[in-house]
Amino acid sequence: MQHLTELNQLKRRSFFTLLGGAMACPLVARAQEPGRIYRLGCLNASPRDAPHHVALFDELGRRGFNEGRNLVIDPAGFSLSPQRMEIHAADLVKARVDVILAAGGDAAVRAAQRATDNIPILAFTDDMLGQGFVRSLAEPGGNTTGVTILASELDGKRQEILIDAIPGVRRIATLADSNVSRPANLRALEEAARARGIELSIHAVARQEEIGNAIEGAKAEGAQGLNVLASALLFNSRAFLLDRALTLHLPAIYQWPGMADEGGLIGYGPPIVSLFRETLSRQLGKLFLGAQPADLPVEQPTKFELVLNLKTAKAIGFDVPADLALRADRVIE
Repeated sequence: MQHLTELNQLKRRSFFTLLGGAMACPLVARAQEPGRIYRLGCLNASPRDAPHHVALFDELGRRGFNEGRNLVIDPAGFSLSPQRMEIHAADLVKARVDVILAAGGDAAVRAAQRATDNIPILAFTDDMLGQGFVRSLAEPGGNTTGVTILASELDGKRQEILIDAIPGVRRIATLADSNVSRPANLRALEEAARARGIELSIHAVARQEEIGNAIEGAKAEGAQGLNVLASALLFNSRAFLLDRALTLHLPAIYQWPGMADEGGLIGYGPPIVSLFRETLSRQLGKLFLGAQPADLPVEQPTKFELVLNLKTAKAIGFDVPADLALRADRVIE
């Protein structure tokens, strides 16, 4: 742990040293010019080598923002806890980065907004309008824009898919992050389940350490399926989640299609890698070139995928309904 702390401190010192040199370069408002260094601060919960981050930075390179040439990416802004985000956001403001990429969920966006009201913030989170991060999607106002992923609507859609996937189901469970799931949205899930004659139990967690007990509690109460709601905390705990669901033979549905590739039974939602590669990279490029966040509309996903993992189904003894397999965009044999 001491070594990791020292390494992170070294990364921060190196980044801020690079920024000091970068600040001597002339600033340009609308187009790249020789000598301009673009400085990206990060508040991310996922590691630097996560596929969606790799896709984002590769695409930035194709757009002319190349790390090591005219782009400096904050190396200490990844795998951050919510508490660490608050501290790091203040550091980024002192370093006068050009843009803060707040892609670590609501905690990252809050930390960035508390730290600055003038540095552009590019956010990626569940419900930017519902959480009050922007004034509207079309005209965000303030210094924040980015991507909102329709969390509450998709949580409900995933519940419908899960119910349809388990013939004769009478009881299902929801795993919710109490830091982001609003009571009104949870009540809507309960009402939707009740309308179909299903009893829904909600198991809320606030920290990663609580997830295991929550899943085991759902299974002990007789849940026949588990809907894992949209959350940066739950996404970044997916390795543990996938393992526990497999061990408990509990059919579960997750917020990202790629989670089925990683061993989840069902994944439904927008492809996260595509959103980072195609949407966030374009928005970030515009912010680097002087676009104002207040005038840059918040975007929503338009492509959704249903992915089914038959290997996991076999491992947990789950009989996949034929119509579910036919509905799937991809089936993992």
